[in-house]
Amino acid sequence: MAAVSHLKVPNTLPSSNRRTLGLPPSLRQRPSVVSTAGHATPNRRTDVNGVPASSSSREDLRIGDGPPIRVAFQGSHGAYSEFAAKTAIPDCTTVPCRSFSDAIAAVGRGGADRAVLPVESTMEGTALRNYDLILCHDLQICQEISLFVHYCLLAMPGVRTAELRRVISHPMALAHCGRALAQLGLRREPVEDTAGAVQMLLSRRLVDTAAIASPRAAAIYGLDVLADGLQDASWNVTRFLLLSKPNPAGESPAVPSAKLKTSMVVAHRGGSMMILLKVLSAFSSRNLNLTKLEVNNPSLEGEGPVLVLDLRGMGFLRSFPHVIYVDFEGSTQDPKVQEAMEEIARFSVFVRILGCYAADPDVYDLHH
Repeated sequence: MAAVSHLKVPNTLPSSNRRTLGLPPSLRQRPSVVSTAGHATPNRRTDVNGVPASSSSREDLRIGDGPPIRVAFQGSHGAYSEFAAKTAIPDCTTVPCRSFSDAIAAVGRGGADRAVLPVESTMEGTALRNYDLILCHDLQICQEISLFVHYCLLAMPGVRTAELRRVISHPMALAHCGRALAQLGLRREPVEDTAGAVQMLLSRRLVDTAAIASPRAAAIYGLDVLADGLQDASWNVTRFLLLSKPNPAGESPAVPSAKLKTSMVVAHRGGSMMILLKVLSAFSSRNLNLTKLEVNNPSLEGEGPVLVLDLRGMGFLRSFPHVIYVDFEGSTQDPKVQEAMEEIARFSVFVRILGCYAADPDVYDLHH
């Protein structure tokens, strides 16, 4: 079996430290997800359950004086979504769920206070399916967190790389590590999530099989790290959103307006290009900066319409051939933002604010 020269073979299991990476200025100006066209350097360090003291976007540890906030995530303990939740809300209690829909439903029925969903990746682009899930529920975006996704090749203790015949992991993780796995000559088999692959190794004691997961998952489950840095792209970042039930008062977070970000969806039935230009004009004429602008047009892929929960009426789902997702800097309480929203509402069929929350431009790294 051929060796993979660019992979790192660690001498010890990874520690529980993480780094916070600041995005280069050129990347912060990109209108969508983080670009692969550059690298950041560490600018401060905390432990995996700690947060930088200067960060205003971190969630309070508890709701009042009550119990820790409960965050639902898709996957098993050790999944990247769980680490995103722990990074965003350090003292939260995590609630594993089988699917993203189950995580959202947990918030709706009171089984969790938040749900965390991956929505963008530098390697995969926007996860529109997860955005569509947000549109179908009465939840709001309350926080964002970006995580550097570092993949490791994990195996049962004592197993050597030469003994491996196959590798299991989430389909996206397998795709992100395609070149390294081809060099190793391992047969790829997809499973539901990365941490689930680790649990499968342990429960079945598979000595001819490796799993792709995080270095923290290796530490949690006591597996050997045979190689790290398995991902094809050195800059591999995923953006996660945390969702909560709507704030009854409709108030913006208690941070300066300049540090707030608002997410919205614009739905329409006619041609998307004219509406897109009008949306751009509504923001640019008021010097409001966009950080994301994306059209979801499923009809081009031969798929059905986008369903959006109408919160203004009886709470029923409405269908649209295409929608536009917009993130911009600013608060819904800003008069200029309100003017832009009013202008957009005049030429679109439907506008819905998905959330107003503290912007967090940092990327957090769980690898030591």
